Amino acid sequence: MNKWVLLEHKVFSGNSFDIHYDFLIEDKIDCLTWKFLTLPSSNEASVEIIKQKNHRLVWLLRKEHELSENRGLVKRIDHGIFKNVSDELKTEGFRYILDGEILFGLLEISNNVCRLSDNN
Repeated sequence: MNKWVLLEHKVFSGNSFDIHYDFLIEDKIDCLTWKFLTLPSSNEASVEIIKQKNHRLVWLLRKEHELSENRGLVKRIDHGIFKNVSDELKTEGFRYILDGEILFGLLEISNNVCRLSDNN
């Protein structure tokens, strides 16, 4: 319980590929999921994110997987355990303390942006 994962998603198109990142947070029967076009850096400006449909729990365990119908390749680049510090009365945002190598500290998600900061 309380697992999270950051997946690098390479989408092939012609002779090149596009890269984005999928951030998944375990949520009982599936994973809350957001798409990052760029990764947030600690104590830097907020980055835009796009809420995605929830993903299956199996993605928390996969290290690398080729997607069907030529939709690309997914590779886990970070993962860990999170602590939810969201205010239960505030429903428009999420706050997680992460313990990864790329994503560590306090990750705040609100609407279509997120910000990563030191957890002091």
